[in-house]
Amino acid sequence: MRHQFKDSKLGSILGFTDDIAADENRFAITTNTIKFLWNRNDMPITFMVDGIEVGLKPNQLATITNLHVVSFAQMKLPLSAILFNKEFYCVFDHDSEVSCNGILFYGTQDLPIITIPEHQLTRFNLLFDIFVEEFATPDNIQGDMLRMLLKRLIIMSTRLAKEQLIVKTLDNDQIDIVRKFNFLVDRHYKTKRRVSDYAEMMFKSPKTLSNLFATYNQKTPQQIIMERIALEAKRLMNYTDKQNQEIAYELGFNDPAHFSKFFKKMYQVSPTAYREKLALIT
Repeated sequence: MRHQFKDSKLGSILGFTDDIAADENRFAITTNTIKFLWNRNDMPITFMVDGIEVGLKPNQLATITNLHVVSFAQMKLPLSAILFNKEFYCVFDHDSEVSCNGILFYGTQDLPIITIPEHQLTRFNLLFDIFVEEFATPDNIQGDMLRMLLKRLIIMSTRLAKEQLIVKTLDNDQIDIVRKFNFLVDRHYKTKRRVSDYAEMMFKSPKTLSNLFATYNQKTPQQIIMERIALEAKRLMNYTDKQNQEIAYELGFNDPAHFSKFFKKMYQVSPTAYREKLALIT
């Protein structure tokens, strides 16, 4: 089963499938999409995100942004997915916890995986069925209806994420600071590497951010910035033909030697050795 809504004028798309591995490249737009991945099987399922194996238990959802590189090649079971691009949804809601800059997509450092509780499973399954029903009703307001259903899915999932993934002692304002910091790092990590840079953009003090993240998780704001740079370096090595020197300059290093030292500190292996290891695997 595969459905899609597209608006050629806006370049927008909403895709819907019960087997993303089979349908991933069959949508009108396949790049820069955000995905809800939902394991609706009775067995666990695994796939690869940025070269790392990710597992979903039955009735678990994961959200994947356009920044991730995903491979479904090793899956043996079908995986349901709802995918959309920023032209479909995000342009209508730029900055809130249920937007494309929200908790599900930028609010945590680890890949957000939520579990649908047994008592809420009927609600999620009903929403899934309503999506299917709406795709069978092509008319002038179909896009509006699908956008409303997508927002409902995001709201329902965000509520679960706040319960399951975020420290209970944080209030909504603190959660929003965490979310905004992660979003800003994703936008500016190539040019801004100091916590004070982000604190200034958020009208907060570096100490405020450090104290908040000490409560939120064990990573400091500076670690989050460095890990974002390191992740992008690894992605460029894994999925492009760019040389180490090119990657160094792209990520804002003035000296490739400094990049090499940074990469080795983050991954305990030099960029050259990492590439050699990749060559043996592929």
